[in-house]
Amino acid sequence: MDKEPAKRIKTHRCLARRRDQERSGSTTQQSTASAMDGRMRSTKREASPVKNTQSKKTKVSRMTEPCSNSEEDSSVRGKKRKDRDNGDAPSKKTKKQKGGLLNQYNRESTSSSVETDRESSSNPLEGCSTALEHVNKRSSKRKAAADADGQTRKTKRSLDLKESKNNTQEETKKETKEESLFRARRAQFEAKYTEQNQLGEGGCGSVFAGYRNADNLPVAIKHIPNDKVLCKEVDHNGRQLSVEVAVMLKLAAKNNGSVGTSAPVSLLDWYDLGKELILVQERPVPCEDLLQYIEDNGGSLQEDEAKIILKQLVYAATELQEMKIFHRDIKVENILIETDSEVPRVRLIDFGLSCFFKKRSLYRVFYGTPAHIPPEFYSRKTYWAGPTTVWQVGVVLFEMLHRNTQFETPRFLRDELKISNTLSEDCQDFLQMCLTKVPEERATLEQLLLHPWLR
Repeated sequence: MDKEPAKRIKTHRCLARRRDQERSGSTTQQSTASAMDGRMRSTKREASPVKNTQSKKTKVSRMTEPCSNSEEDSSVRGKKRKDRDNGDAPSKKTKKQKGGLLNQYNRESTSSSVETDRESSSNPLEGCSTALEHVNKRSSKRKAAADADGQTRKTKRSLDLKESKNNTQEETKKETKEESLFRARRAQFEAKYTEQNQLGEGGCGSVFAGYRNADNLPVAIKHIPNDKVLCKEVDHNGRQLSVEVAVMLKLAAKNNGSVGTSAPVSLLDWYDLGKELILVQERPVPCEDLLQYIEDNGGSLQEDEAKIILKQLVYAATELQEMKIFHRDIKVENILIETDSEVPRVRLIDFGLSCFFKKRSLYRVFYGTPAHIPPEFYSRKTYWAGPTTVWQVGVVLFEMLHRNTQFETPRFLRDELKISNTLSEDCQDFLQMCLTKVPEERATLEQLLLHPWLR
């Protein structure tokens, strides 16, 4: 009877202890869960969700172990709780240390950063001085580069100025040499010839009377501005010559330098003075141009006298054609008449627009007197040397025989100017052959020489 009550008491105690253990385990579990939850919140950024879940599962599984181990677990938990109460919980401290390494590192980094910031903020001029030093270095480099660049530019400018100065000196020397040459040529001209009154002025220059100092030979001195010398030729020595000079030199060579033996006047001298060209030509005395000669004879000539003059003109034009010289401006103003004999003698002047031509030379720019342009230039915008010369010969004859009449091609083409029917038939036919509108049908110089009117 005693045993049975004792057994009951033991059983009662066992149950009470189990209840206490369960309550204790529950409290431990709650405490453990609370602690774990704190650790979870503090190490949330470091810990992986998978690990947290695994940790929780492990603790739950421990709570569901068989009851036979509960007592042992209760003892262990009680010891752990006791140790925790005494402040000796190495496992939790270890776990906290493991879980808080990253937090500690972050706190140290933050502290280090704060300290660094504090150190930086404690000396605010330190960064400025470093920046200022860097700016000073850059400024020094820039200044050195600018100085070097400036020195280079200065050297280059100096070299350019020196080169320019040398070029200027060379040009000055060259100009001085040319000027000296021009002065010497002018001195030669003035020493050889004396210039007198002006005889006339045209588009290509001015003509003055004069004489040769050595023998008082009358001369005509022609001054041509350099900008009026439009055409140039190169002689056999490679010199550039005015075409007028080249043509007259060729004419003088044909006559062996003799003066007054041909219809074209002779060239005695020429001087290139840089700004102008001076030609010295023979001047027949007494003489006058054909225009003045016509006016002196009442405004027109008799047919016989006109025939004498025209025959010489045709011969002169034929001679030029044989030498491949195209005068371009044969007219009454460019024909001189020597009046010291009973028979007037023709002299041809002003070769300023002349040129050398070939057999089939074709011209598209007209040089000469606009009033005497041949009809083909109006219709075809071209002209040839031979037919144009024949046309101009016909113009000269027309003005000699028609009183006070100046020939104009447009008026003649409009029949405002007509050949006088008071002239002989041969003379009218001769004029019609010269003034034919179609150049291919116009007579040649050779045909004119054979015409009955000139015989």
